[in-house]
Amino acid sequence: MILETRILHWPDEAACEAGARALAACPATRQACIELEGTLGAGKTTFARHLLRALGVTGRIKSPSYAIVEPYELPAGEAGAGPAPLPLLHFDFYRFADPREWEEAGFRDLFAAPGLKLVEWPQRAQGLLPEPDLRLHLEPLPDESRRLVAEACSPAGQALLAALAAGAAAAAAEARA
Repeated sequence: MILETRILHWPDEAACEAGARALAACPATRQACIELEGTLGAGKTTFARHLLRALGVTGRIKSPSYAIVEPYELPAGEAGAGPAPLPLLHFDFYRFADPREWEEAGFRDLFAAPGLKLVEWPQRAQGLLPEPDLRLHLEPLPDESRRLVAEACSPAGQALLAALAAGAAAAAAEARA
């Protein structure tokens, strides 16, 4: 169920990064399920990298295209992780040929556990994934900018959407200055 939708424009990668930083600053992000949709080259992995970096992930952030899931951990006490390390999971279901592969891989337990779940190509596991808090559809435009359709699917998603929209507004104001 979609509670709220906003259409945003990212004129460049700096705007994408600003949106990721704004989302990282929202406490609800640490327990969210965020779906990233769009064609190949739309910017899904780029956004995920910016978000993970903004949350405090250091070192190499790999695309999970071949591994299907790349786990990261936010150290205890850092950026709202709390007293224990917080798992951050980045999924990419592009290579799934059948949604049942999700079930067979044992991902149900990972999605039930605490922490952030970023999911690229969620339609490849359609009907098996839990309802996301936030769904982001990225669309590349001819001028290299991105159109972002953001849908909040939960009350936590509405908080995430508000943070993302505030980040986009701040980036636009900074670009005009």
